[in-house]
Amino acid sequence: MLANNTVRCLRTFTRLSYRPQVRTQLITLRSLSRRDTLSVQPTRIAFRKNLNITSFSRVRWFSELPSYTKIILPALSPTMETGSIKEWKLKEGDKLNEGDVLAEIETDKATMEFACPDHIPEGYLAKILAQDGTKDIKLGTHIGIMVEDQEDVAAFANYVLEATDTPAPASPDTRPPAPPSPPIEHTPVSRPDTQVVETGGRLKVSPFARKLASERGVDVSSLTGSGPGGRIIASDVIQPIRTRTYTGPSTDTPLPTYTDVELSGMRRTIAKRLLESKQSIPHYYVQVNVSMEEITRLRKEFNAISPDLPKLSVNDFVIKAAAAALKIVPECNSSFHDQFIRRHHNVDISVAVATEGGLMTPIVFTADKKGLREINRDVAELAEKARVGSLQPQEFQGGTFTISNLGMYGVTTFSAIINPPQSCILAVSATQEVVVPDEEGCYKTAKMMNVQMSCDHRVVDGAVGAQWL
Repeated sequence: MLANNTVRCLRTFTRLSYRPQVRTQLITLRSLSRRDTLSVQPTRIAFRKNLNITSFSRVRWFSELPSYTKIILPALSPTMETGSIKEWKLKEGDKLNEGDVLAEIETDKATMEFACPDHIPEGYLAKILAQDGTKDIKLGTHIGIMVEDQEDVAAFANYVLEATDTPAPASPDTRPPAPPSPPIEHTPVSRPDTQVVETGGRLKVSPFARKLASERGVDVSSLTGSGPGGRIIASDVIQPIRTRTYTGPSTDTPLPTYTDVELSGMRRTIAKRLLESKQSIPHYYVQVNVSMEEITRLRKEFNAISPDLPKLSVNDFVIKAAAAALKIVPECNSSFHDQFIRRHHNVDISVAVATEGGLMTPIVFTADKKGLREINRDVAELAEKARVGSLQPQEFQGGTFTISNLGMYGVTTFSAIINPPQSCILAVSATQEVVVPDEEGCYKTAKMMNVQMSCDHRVVDGAVGAQWL
């Protein structure tokens, strides 16, 4: 209220936006005597419904910018802390519709599409604040601006990030530099001038010193003896070798060549998680050689029955057998948490897949309830998605047990690192023809495969791991 003035509310305009409920108000108050004007323009922050990113309204006093929507970097995976803009799919001024892909974001797991949420009204991309190739952007950082009216795009042509939208720089170190330490003067230790004593034209050299000098190419006539009567001893031969000055590599020696490969977000995450796994999880290992005679026969028969379908692989049988064993020994289908051990009821098998960017572990859900053909189809589809980088977070996050198969590379045995918070991982090697004893006391060749399980001793005791295997 302004004293001694009649305050007239000239215009009040209230407009409700789409979900989430954000009220935008423009209230103009005018004093008849002073003609003061006050504008209140809250803005909205865009977020995706399934990402649980909170929306905030911000008040701008005397702002010349039209109402706009912030586009912030969301968490596209539970472990994501930073992201990199791989490519914007739209240009400034382009129209945004529900479900349109705004940009490709490189996360700690994969390159994923960042789409316009379906609860945000249609509008226009007014400003891109983080250009293609920008790396290590913190979650919640302001990366773009959206407006509802196309004519408002031009108002943000020269828009720059405010201090509240960017991380505060580290405060400079204002401490005075430490005073330089005084130079240390070395005073040479005087020793008596000892001359090499010759006896009958021969130098006095101990046998061991003469042997050392011969082996190391030292001319004893250039040495000063420190032994009794000027005798050259072993320390006189060794000391010059220690004090020789290194003059650098020979010009004829080729310099080493190398290439530094920048760490991707996925590679950083792999390095971090596997290091934590080896440092914090007490691994132990159990292994056994498995006869593959029956599996080889069954696989051949099943593939002959349906020649038009994709061929069943040994890995399909391994996944099915592992899922069945986890129902029998549920302790291995568990995960460790700080205050409890979680026993999972579903058997969701993570299958390790090698990609150009690193190792991915897509999940075959409820593997215990699926047949070999269904498992084969799921693995083929997930592996292809992993290689082209189109896996969705729900397809590789989670899992209760992991299988890593290096048999196609001819590996005969290896140990795998546990994928936390899981408690077990099975390492599968190649099938080999080996000589084994037969029932009659003689020998025969048989197809054998080595499998080794890594277990978390906090969850799975040795006897339990052996029982599962």
